[in-house]
Amino acid sequence: MEKNNKVPASVDAYIRSFPPEVRKKLTQLRQLVLAQAPDAEEKIAYKMPSYYLNGPLVYFAGYVRHIGFYAGASAVGTFSEKLTRYKTSKGTVQFPLDAPLPVALIKQMVKFRVAESKAR
Repeated sequence: MEKNNKVPASVDAYIRSFPPEVRKKLTQLRQLVLAQAPDAEEKIAYKMPSYYLNGPLVYFAGYVRHIGFYAGASAVGTFSEKLTRYKTSKGTVQFPLDAPLPVALIKQMVKFRVAESKAR
């Protein structure tokens, strides 16, 4: 996945570019983000689905073995104890493709980012 350098025309096009099992998880993640941040603007930035609300909110991307969820350093730091089973970096979490998405945790992280965004 992440097979070329072409910028997708839309989030739908981005998701369609993946195999069905990955597409299902990307669609689920998209729905989770939009449910928690209904006022966010959805677009493609950095060649991946991106959500903005008074600035960058979250991003996500599909890879060969995981989905990268880019929630920012503040969210990853705040939820670090709940993220111990996942590979993380400063502002990113990797959700393995061979495991269910942690729905409740993703909702909490997006809500946290929405609150941060509204506080700006």
